[in-house]
Amino acid sequence: MAGRVKARGGRTVALPDAAAVETLAELAGLGVFAVDASHTVVSLSREVERITGFAAAEVVGKPCLSLLRCPSCLKRCALQEDGQIEGARVTLFRKDGGEVVVERGGRALKDGAGRFAGGLETLRSMPPGSCTAAPPELDSLLGSLGRDYVVADGDLRVLGVSATLAQLLGLPRQELTGAPVERILGADLFGEGAPLRQAVLAGKRREGWRAVLKVADGTEMPVSLSVGPVDRADHCGRMGARVMIMIRAEADHEGSEEQIPSFGGIVARSASMQRIFRLIELLRDTDATVLITGDSGTGKELVARALHATSHRSNGPFIAVNCAAIPSELLESELFGHVRGAFTGAVRDKPGRFELASGGTLFLDEIGDLAPALQGKLLRVLQEHAFERVGDSRTRSADVRVLAATHINLARAVAEHRFREDLYYRLRVVPIDIPALRERREDLPVLVRYLLQRIGLRRGRSLRLSPPAMRALLTYDWPGNVRELENALEYATTVCAGQTVHLTDLPAELGASAGAGEPDTGDVATGPAFVSAGYAAGAGGDERAPWRDASPGRVAPPAPPAPPAGTRARSAFSPEESAEATRIAAALDQARWRRDEAAALLGMSRTTLWRKMKEYRL
Repeated sequence: MAGRVKARGGRTVALPDAAAVETLAELAGLGVFAVDASHTVVSLSREVERITGFAAAEVVGKPCLSLLRCPSCLKRCALQEDGQIEGARVTLFRKDGGEVVVERGGRALKDGAGRFAGGLETLRSMPPGSCTAAPPELDSLLGSLGRDYVVADGDLRVLGVSATLAQLLGLPRQELTGAPVERILGADLFGEGAPLRQAVLAGKRREGWRAVLKVADGTEMPVSLSVGPVDRADHCGRMGARVMIMIRAEADHEGSEEQIPSFGGIVARSASMQRIFRLIELLRDTDATVLITGDSGTGKELVARALHATSHRSNGPFIAVNCAAIPSELLESELFGHVRGAFTGAVRDKPGRFELASGGTLFLDEIGDLAPALQGKLLRVLQEHAFERVGDSRTRSADVRVLAATHINLARAVAEHRFREDLYYRLRVVPIDIPALRERREDLPVLVRYLLQRIGLRRGRSLRLSPPAMRALLTYDWPGNVRELENALEYATTVCAGQTVHLTDLPAELGASAGAGEPDTGDVATGPAFVSAGYAAGAGGDERAPWRDASPGRVAPPAPPAPPAGTRARSAFSPEESAEATRIAAALDQARWRRDEAAALLGMSRTTLWRKMKEYRL
């Protein structure tokens, strides 16, 4: 190696003894090369020749970029600007086009005026897979939280993965290094033009996107991704582009969590809804007419579909007609059909809904809006199981089960002579009244969980609610019932930027009903944890367990309504009872509100636990 390099102004700067430097470098397993003030290669050792594939005669006297084919060096020379490079790992392109991972170091040389006069740089060849782009302690830290990760470069090529992720995929980490991220997480999210890829390349952060990992045993594992850019010093000391992808196994995939309670597509766990489910089961072998009543949005059509699905007519059609949505002058033709020439525009015979529903079920929604003239014709069908098409004299049989629904009070309509009394009793053979959502608040957590899952699957996101947002949902009266709840969640998940829906993301009326509670900063997963956090769904609307007071600096919740019959007010609990209530609540939390497990932890029977839960309003 040469012993001097030329500096600006024609002066030269002495280098350390070349032979000594090369000998020491080779002993340390390093390659060493020198550049002058104009970044021209002055000399290089045999190890640099081996690493890069270039002979000294090919690059000495040429710019250092002819030796180090490094994309980052095109943008900035850290050796000149920062004076040193320490332990930077980088991928170089060899002369033969192959790639090699090296650890790079270097020191700048200065002239008498302190100006850059050249420098010495070292290269150490790294074994395959040694460049993980993440500190080793990250594996254990994130692994303890049940998280995996992928670190990628600015072009979304893998720089490193967690050890557990590599095991799941059944591939060695070094094989994944350098691969496109889409190989691991799919082209739907990370392929060319995919929305998540475009967002990340634009420097944006995205949370709660759903993906599917194809694990080593051939199965598919649903996961949730949080992706964002991070700044990290690269091999030249420059804060370069890196992308961190956090991977969390979906807690709600089959077999991992308590399944959402449902019956025939109806999600509920309240006692009132369970009674309706039992009644539907009892009606499976009968064709009795059922009148379903309840406020708007409570799910009357869902109950009708469940009645059909569990009946012996389940193989037949289910035909639904909204009597309020069709003008009365057209509704008769819709229900009973018409023959050609029956009225202007009747150019052909057309069967009605009764014929289309033959062998199955006809659901007449909003039956309370039926015109008086049609009420009599419907009564005849229910009594005689026969009808005529409009404009026809031929009587046709009606092999159909009729279910009806309304949100109005038909008994009052009968008293006001707006609805036929005989039709009312003919329809009301089996009455089913669906309680409003405000009367069965214990259904709210499971409904929210179910709706968030459904919305998330449709949008490819994994969503959750913050505690203040969930409190707002639990304390709101829901005049629009389940339909309003679904619309509120659709709105909130549209406007929320990340994975967590906060109080400010909810519609204005819900935020106003929540009052001035604690700031919305935390996250909470949907499911039993909502109740275990002290949200007393099904406890008369009380937000907290009766022994918990408002924390200092927080606004206490509104005063709860009067306790249900058989329970006592908050002030009636003795210190011993409050302590027992706290102990029971802790056991329920530990058992994720599975009463049989909590009873075992407490050393009491399940019946005793249930009695105490009612007594303490848990």
